[in-house]
Amino acid sequence: MTRKTFPLDKKALENIAEQYGTPFYIYDEAAIRNNIRRFTAAFSLFPSFREYFAVKACPNPYILKILAAEGCGADCSSLPELILAEKSGMTGEFVMFTSNETPAQEYIYANMMGAILNLDDITHIDFVEKTLGALPELICFRYNPGPLKEGNAIIGKPEEAKYGLTYDQIISAYADCKKRGVRRFGLHTMVASNELNPDYFIDTAEMLFKLAVDLQEKADVRIEFVDLGGGIGIPYRPDQNAVDYEYVAQGIRAVYDKIIVPSGLDPLSIRWECGRPITGPYGWLVTRAIHEKHIYREYIGVDASMADLMRPGMYGAYHEVTVAGKEWKPYDHIYDVVGSLCENCDKFAVQRSLPKIDLGDLIIIHDAGAHGRAMGFNYNAKLRCGELLLRENGSVVQIRRRETIDDYFATLDFTGLGSFSV
Repeated sequence: MTRKTFPLDKKALENIAEQYGTPFYIYDEAAIRNNIRRFTAAFSLFPSFREYFAVKACPNPYILKILAAEGCGADCSSLPELILAEKSGMTGEFVMFTSNETPAQEYIYANMMGAILNLDDITHIDFVEKTLGALPELICFRYNPGPLKEGNAIIGKPEEAKYGLTYDQIISAYADCKKRGVRRFGLHTMVASNELNPDYFIDTAEMLFKLAVDLQEKADVRIEFVDLGGGIGIPYRPDQNAVDYEYVAQGIRAVYDKIIVPSGLDPLSIRWECGRPITGPYGWLVTRAIHEKHIYREYIGVDASMADLMRPGMYGAYHEVTVAGKEWKPYDHIYDVVGSLCENCDKFAVQRSLPKIDLGDLIIIHDAGAHGRAMGFNYNAKLRCGELLLRENGSVVQIRRRETIDDYFATLDFTGLGSFSV
């Protein structure tokens, strides 16, 4: 079994903790850059390729600016995410706006910045046309294959998901949009999340390629790009293997040559909107052991909580835990590593074999670079931690300060409370 690694030694980490306090997230810029370059190189097999980073995974402008410099676009689903992308240098067709019960003002802003509108339902055609006055030149739709495609444990069965259009609806939707003056078309789906089986993505591409051919024959439209969504997982557990980007790209290229080339749809652009595999392995939540408890189990209490990283508590998700400076010590103690939230699910590790933990030890929670700080919340009036960036030159900069009590109270109005009667 391979132990998870961390880019800093204990002394360097202690210095950072002394300066910024714990808990905090820290991301590795060099590792993120190297990873996205490898991801992009793998899919250079296609006539054109673009990765729209899923902003929801790590919505920090410093991270987005790094990815923009590496040629990425942004996958957005809200007005603040659109603004984040715009301020990070991602505009126009480098932004995919994947709608989901979207308010009118968000469509207006997305259209104003030239983003691609990826519609989630056939009724959204009328809604968008009424909102904007006319449909944009380029439209994309999200396909839901229902029982024709198996989902996975995290995203569930496609036929039970609220997302996307059925096969019959999607044929009608493209034909309708063409009649209304739309001239350019994309096609999108996302039917899995955190999937580690590489063949799953090849099968998904084959499904979309066949649908693109059907749309050409039945709706008389030419699909110019296929967006495979996200869904590529990462090996949270030490015994899991990472998805081989090159294997996936070559497998998709094989079905591309079998389906797309003979149909006359070549060249067809391939798009992804991954978040988790881009930044997930290169971000860590660092927290300090501040309490121990000895009852029916051995507990280590830390100064982070589920409010900082909700995946273990919400999904029962596994995150590797290591102790700074004790990575190669015997893993001969069994602990629940817990936070201070008033919920029993506030646990980062359950019955986990770890080295002996002493109060004051720094605990590193791995693979927290996506859907970590982004999913934080303020239940129990907890204040969310900040974010740091380990630069390529070895320096560390703060890219989001920790929340303060003033932040928590900023949206509350106490001025009229004295005259308020109940």
